[in-house]
Amino acid sequence: MFRRIVSPLLFFIVTGFPGFAQPDDSAMIRKIADEVLLNGKGMNDLYTLCKSVGHRLSGSAGMYKAEAWGVKTLKEAGAENTWLQQCMVPHWVRGQKEFAGFRTQQRSTDPVFDVVALGNAVGTGDKGVLANVIEVKNFEELEKRKDEVKGKIVFYNYPFNKTLLRGAYGDAVKYRSNGASAAAKYGAVAVIVRSVTGAMDDHPHTGALRYNDTLPKIPAVAISTKGAEKLSALIKGAYKNENLFIRTNCMMLPDTIGHNVIGEIRGSEFPDEIITIGGHLDSWDQGEGAHDDGTGIVQSIEVLRVLRTIGYKPKRTIRIVLFANEENGLRGGNKYAGEAKLKNEKHVMAMESDGGGEYPRGFSCGMTRAQFEKVQGWLKYFEPFDAAKFSFHEGGGGGADIGPLQTMFKTAQFGLNTTGQRYFDVHHAASDVFEKVHAQELNLGSVVMATMVYLVDKYGL
Repeated sequence: MFRRIVSPLLFFIVTGFPGFAQPDDSAMIRKIADEVLLNGKGMNDLYTLCKSVGHRLSGSAGMYKAEAWGVKTLKEAGAENTWLQQCMVPHWVRGQKEFAGFRTQQRSTDPVFDVVALGNAVGTGDKGVLANVIEVKNFEELEKRKDEVKGKIVFYNYPFNKTLLRGAYGDAVKYRSNGASAAAKYGAVAVIVRSVTGAMDDHPHTGALRYNDTLPKIPAVAISTKGAEKLSALIKGAYKNENLFIRTNCMMLPDTIGHNVIGEIRGSEFPDEIITIGGHLDSWDQGEGAHDDGTGIVQSIEVLRVLRTIGYKPKRTIRIVLFANEENGLRGGNKYAGEAKLKNEKHVMAMESDGGGEYPRGFSCGMTRAQFEKVQGWLKYFEPFDAAKFSFHEGGGGGADIGPLQTMFKTAQFGLNTTGQRYFDVHHAASDVFEKVHAQELNLGSVVMATMVYLVDKYGL
């Protein structure tokens, strides 16, 4: 892998791309790559975001600290204008550390499990929930056994399907998102969800659930993959008829004020045509939000910095947006698009990085077929980075935060795709920390993003 990526990259840095339609494009993209790979600021910015700010859950003190960091960092990167765009965000708090363990009359010491409440979940309160556990593998089994569910804790033990490669998360996340209401429909008192990850470890992965408001809202926790295996074995064996005790103290408070953090370089020829690049500034509270989505944030800022540093004067306005509240509400993305519509802005392109800081492989392209055909003409520019895998998605596919722009404006979208093979090992878990990010991988993502922004800005879509 190292030889495959670095060798052509070194050739590119020394000689430029052969076969470029425009020699000045070759020189400009070489400048972009040289500046990022030799002088990139992304890792330094990420270190500060992770270690000085830390987690940034919507409504928390960390959110406001991150917003101040974002304004400062955008200014340092060369933004001509910076501002905060206010939006109301959910304010869910975790409360005291969660507990899950067996309680029996026969034993004074019983197994306990490391669990975390799912985001937006209601808590049990100090009294907790004490009930027998029923394990199901999927929604189909839940339906077949619905008469057994009332008064019990439903345990969704659905493993990550690793054979799906890039689709395993989407396949499994429905149990985290919708499992609580599906179980509440048949009288369950709580749910336990196997963490949505392929990693076999002791880190439970949180994430947002969605309640069906027509059904009772019941507590919901995630259990680590090792914990899920242990729990499954115990309730089939020595603890088959024992009750499990769960205690969580999470709650949803009234919405509070948050902000999108925005910085831009005004276009020299078409300032009213806007190119948006961004990621989400908020993160879950279990780790440092390094891969999700600290890497996307610093890569977006690096696009602005490198274009300013090499002296490129964009034709169109380049706008960096550090979106608020992607994780449990998408309020920032909706606010940004909604205000753009009120102002009758012209958004010609949007790009999002929210897949972790691994090696870039290309883009998910949400646009018209004609636009995609034009983009395919640029594939050769990305081949030296091994990032020429572009997929077409008519009417969407760029990312959650920029999705509302596509809905309202039919804005062409680019979602940065990475190898993604380690991302879900740390996703929404305490293990999502700065030390899990590799500088060369992060920087190559910034190069690929800046290259696409340069090409779209110069030639349009």
